[in-house]
Amino acid sequence: MSKELKSYLMLAMLACIWGSSFILMKRGMETTDQLPIYSDTQVASLRMLIAGLVMLPFGIFSLRKIKHSKQVLSLLVVGFSGNFIPAFLFTFAETELSSGVAGMLNSLTPFFTLIIGALFFRQVLKWKQSLGLLIAFSGIVMLILVSSKFNSRGEWYHIGALILATACYGLSLNTIKSTLSGFKSWEITALAFSFTAIPAGIAIFLTGTLNTTLTNPHALEGLGYIAILSVVGTCFALVIFNRIIALNSAVFASSVTYFIPFVAVALGFFANKETFHWLQPVAMCVVLSGVYVANKAK
Repeated sequence: MSKELKSYLMLAMLACIWGSSFILMKRGMETTDQLPIYSDTQVASLRMLIAGLVMLPFGIFSLRKIKHSKQVLSLLVVGFSGNFIPAFLFTFAETELSSGVAGMLNSLTPFFTLIIGALFFRQVLKWKQSLGLLIAFSGIVMLILVSSKFNSRGEWYHIGALILATACYGLSLNTIKSTLSGFKSWEITALAFSFTAIPAGIAIFLTGTLNTTLTNPHALEGLGYIAILSVVGTCFALVIFNRIIALNSAVFASSVTYFIPFVAVALGFFANKETFHWLQPVAMCVVLSGVYVANKAK
């Protein structure tokens, strides 16, 4: 099987896994009857701790690959900007925004991948890429305006949290491709999560997660969804994601967000009875069209 075909097959699998992660976050925070389970910070803490513990043995084994301090710094950037910080930002945003809207705003990742690559990683933008970014930016503005208007519960800072999370993803993507090319995909994932396991454990203690687990009657249900989110939607998915970067490029890997929104919206509609305004998918398609133009030029 060629590298290109492998890349596309992995991309499709990843879209399904990550597209379902938004509804799993919701299910960790509340039941189908909207009864509260874990708070947003507790869900993020559990997600990171479970993922860290699962990957810790592999992380310890992979420590031998680290040769200098710059690699440690890069892995810390990937661990925190690509995983730890976005985990808290996404669950915070989903306290007020629907999982479908979160999936749509996640489509900003390729936009920030290109911008951060140009600003901090010496990647030169061609004029077609600049045109694509301009189109994507117009779609971003439209998507933000429409989402804020038709999601009455959500405030601007919830949308801002999602935008910041996608910027963090863009930084992580460029860091992997630029400074960690000597590592295998599973090694990057294992080391990144191992480095964030201790902060996640501290967050578990500070957020009162253990008390909620012992006292909330729906805790076991929520914990099951979070475990799936952690092991499949985080650890396994990131191994696939980093493998795609190794086979192709950071921008190609980030284009998984072409498909994630559609999976997230479909699951939100059928599984969570979420409603959307028709302008939101239109804005999302404008963003993805701009990213496509930029990626095609690259």
